[in-house]
Order: sequence, then C-alpha cells, then structure tokens
Amino acid sequence: MEGSVKTPQISEMFQKFALAFKTKTFEFFAEEDEAAAAVGGEEEDDTIDLSLLVSSEEIITGQRVVVIKPDKPDKLETLQTLVSSLLATVSSFNASYLHLQTAHAPFDAEGIQAADRTAVSHLQRLSQLKHFYQDYLKNPDSPNPNIPLASHLEAQVQENQSLLRTFGVMVDGLQSEIDRKDAEVSSLRQQLEKIEGDNWKLERRLDCFDSSSPELLLSVGLFRSVLQDVCRSTHSFTKLLIDLMKKAGWDLDLAANSFYPGIEYAKPGHSRYAFLSYVSLGMFGSFSSETFGFEENEKPASEQVSHGNRRRKFLLQFVEHGSVDALELLETNPDCKFARFCESKYRQLIRSNMESSLLGNLEEDALGLDCWNSSGPFYEAFVNMSSMVWMLHKLAFSFDPTVGIFQVEKGVDFSMVYMESIARRSASVNLTGGKTKPKVGFTVIPGFKVGKTVIQSQVYLSGFKSEDDSVKTDR
Repeated sequence: MEGSVKTPQISEMFQKFALAFKTKTFEFFAEEDEAAAAVGGEEEDDTIDLSLLVSSEEIITGQRVVVIKPDKPDKLETLQTLVSSLLATVSSFNASYLHLQTAHAPFDAEGIQAADRTAVSHLQRLSQLKHFYQDYLKNPDSPNPNIPLASHLEAQVQENQSLLRTFGVMVDGLQSEIDRKDAEVSSLRQQLEKIEGDNWKLERRLDCFDSSSPELLLSVGLFRSVLQDVCRSTHSFTKLLIDLMKKAGWDLDLAANSFYPGIEYAKPGHSRYAFLSYVSLGMFGSFSSETFGFEENEKPASEQVSHGNRRRKFLLQFVEHGSVDALELLETNPDCKFARFCESKYRQLIRSNMESSLLGNLEEDALGLDCWNSSGPFYEAFVNMSSMVWMLHKLAFSFDPTVGIFQVEKGVDFSMVYMESIARRSASVNLTGGKTKPKVGFTVIPGFKVGKTVIQSQVYLSGFKSEDDSVKTDR
C-alpha cells in the first residue's frame, strides 16, 4: 500500500514545480512535515522520496533555494550601450562606403551592388537607433522588449571589426599605389636606359667624327632649327625690354627714331621692330669672328689646331653647351667664356645711362637690372637669348665652309632671294610688281649662307602704308 500512496504524491510534486517556475522566486522546504502538507494533509509517516528528484550527492536539509531574474538595466548602462551601438554602426557604414568607392576603380558591378546593400542596411540600423532613442527619451522607465541594442562589448567588437575592414581597404589602396609607382619607376628606368644607350651611340659618333665626315651631325635643317630658337628668345627679351621702357615713361617712337631715323612705319606700333633689330644686331655683332669679338687678344683657333680639329672642337662645344642649363653654368662657373660673353653683350645692349633710366621708378630686386648676372625674369630672358646665340655661333663654325652672316643696308632694293619682309602679314606691300621696288628700312634679323643654301634675312621695308591706313586717309 505504500507504493500506491507515493505515486500520486510524486505527480502532485511535478505540478508544483511547473507552477513555481512561472513566478519570480520559489521556495522549497526540506522538512518532511511540509512535504506531507503539500499533498493534501496525508499522515506524517507518509513522506516523499526525494531521491527521485535529486542526484546521489549529499542533500543539505533545512536550506532555502532562491532563483532571481536579472534586474532591468539602469539608464546609464542603456545610454552607454546605445552610444557603443551607434559608433559601431557608423564605423560599419564607413567601411561599407569605402568598399563602395573602391569598387568603382576598377569597375566591379557585383562588388558595387554588395557594398551598396551593406551601406543601406547600416543606414537602416542608424534609423532604428534614432527611433529607439526618441522613444527612450519620452519614457525611459517603460519596458521595451524590442530594443535594437547589442551589449556594450559586442558593439566594441563590431566597431573594431569595421575599423579593420577600413584599414584593409586603405592598405589595399596603398599597395595599388605602390604597384603603380613601381611600374612608373620601371618604365622610367627603361627610358633612362634607352637615353643612355642613345647618348653612348652619339658619343661613339662624335669620337668617330673627323674632317672627312662632318655630315654625320651637321645639316642645314639643324642650323635653321637653332636659328628659330634664337629668334624666339630674341623676341621674348625685346618684349620685356619694351615693357620696362613703357613703365619708365619712355617715348617709344622717339627712341625707335634714335635707332633708325626717318623710317615711315606702315602701322602704329611697328616701331617695336626697331627695338628688335637693335637687340638682334647687337647680339650678332662679331658673329663672323671665331672668338665672337670679346677675346681679341686670344690667338685664333685656326692658328693653334688644324682645320678638321677646329671644326670638331666647335661641334663638341655646341653639344656640351646644349646639354647644360645656362643659368646653372653661370652660377657654378662665373669665369667661363660664356659668362664673359654675356657680360660683354649685356654692357653693349644695356648702357649705363639706359640702365639708370629704366631703374628710375622700379625696384632693383624685382627686375634685376643693376647687374647683368642678378636674379629676375629680365636676367633669365637675357641669359636664355645669349645661350642660343652662343650655340648658333659654335654650330656655324662646325660647318665646312663656315656659315656666313650678312645684313642689308638701308635703302637697298628688296630681293626675294636674300630678304624676307618681317611685316608682310600686317602691311599690304607689293613685293613682286609695281613701278617702284620696295626699299629696305633696316635689317631686323640677319641672313645666313650655309654652303650653297641661303637663309633669308628679315627686313623692315620703309615708305609703304597698309591698306587699312590708306582707307582711313581717304575718309
């Protein structure tokens, strides 16, 4: 009969356990008299066999077991978790946006779509956090089972992972830049090797150069090309000189008339050709001399070396000067022949009274006219012009026979064989027909004779008016 009593007691006990787990706490007393009361007032000797509910370990009687549910997080902890989740989401969005940017170059359609979806999901997460914060401010004590927050540590882990992804993208970008730079260096190294190879070939050709094979490097086209560079640099320097004269208050027409009096210019402003002629003819002065006229006491090279070696020496000087920077050459070697050439030509063009007049209302440091080798754009333009004229002189004496130079005197009839009108585009002048032939006013750029080839001199024709001026006069 004892077994028939214990079976309904155990069933009742499990029902009690099921009800107890639905509450916040429950109590269990180990005394046998309380167990008997729980099953409906049975006799005191009809007790519950607790060995069916517990393990074989020793049972401590007379104790109370209490199970406590976690308390609701306080406000400070909630705000800390919110901030951590916010920072983690922003970091994740930053990483996904960086992935989106890098997927465009090179273009990766699948990568762009994946990064876009990830970025949108993080924006949605930020929106959820915003709404949660607004609701929390309205009622911070209300329970909210749908709080979209991870724990503080989980948020930090997520933020660190996002930073790692961001750094990974940056490292990949830097590695790509390094690879690109390496490719550029490799390309430049190949170009350098090619240039060095070409220079070696040129050196070999120069070593083989003698009086019997000057055509290896010399040609009329080369001389004409260097002459064009001379003309461009002369124009640039003359323009700066005219600007200085204007700032100093000079009367340009009066100054041009002092160079070439009695010239009838085709258009107003053509007096600038007189200044160009003044500079050009001054720079080409003594061009036919081997020493360029500034070393009269030095014995001519023809008396020191043979004709072939003399030509080779001038050609080497032409090549060497063309491979260096003229300004650096003057700084590193101020006593070289080129420096003395610049000194001589500067004093010839910019006389002392002219220099003082130009410097009257200008700052010396800004223009550098107090000394020919000072700094400034005027000095740089002069050195560049002098360098090109110097190279043309060396090249002229490399030819056999030496290149000749000529200029046309005032009043000479115009000849299309030896002359070219420098103002032919701006003045309407009949050069081929008419009762009277055009007359030369002055030479602007001298002409040259290279072997049997004539390079025309550029002249300004006097006594003619342009069509525009004639129309204005008739009116």
